[in-house]
Amino acid sequence: MKAESRRKILTTGLAAVAATGAAKAQTGPTKKVHYRGEKPKNTPLFSGAVSYGNLLFIAGIGAHFEGDIKAHTKKVLDDIQAALENAGSSMDKVLKCNVYLADLKDYAAMNEVFRGRFGDEPPVRTTIAAAGVPGNSLVEIDVIAYI
Repeated sequence: MKAESRRKILTTGLAAVAATGAAKAQTGPTKKVHYRGEKPKNTPLFSGAVSYGNLLFIAGIGAHFEGDIKAHTKKVLDDIQAALENAGSSMDKVLKCNVYLADLKDYAAMNEVFRGRFGDEPPVRTTIAAAGVPGNSLVEIDVIAYI
């Protein structure tokens, strides 16, 4: 076999492999912002729900009304459930949960409302007391789920 023929076969083969790799790269996971309602006309500060492939990230949600930790926790969990369902997921599909309490003394009461909301196999969770949860909310929660 001539060197020129081998070079042509190698070049053609490498070009085919490169084209296949490029096609696979273009068909991989993509980022999608999940809006509740219409997309805002102005660019928001951050997105409330973003998926990448089958992973779904829900930004921190707080409760901005007068009330106790139980009322705030219920409202936040209801809003998280609505955001998950809007994106095609559910509470049962949450993998990771971060809970930010304005005051650690509310830990036990928050847990009373939290228990059972994520099904029989709850997600892993981190809970901290944060100085200054935004909007005077007593609790803020963010989650990572799958779709």
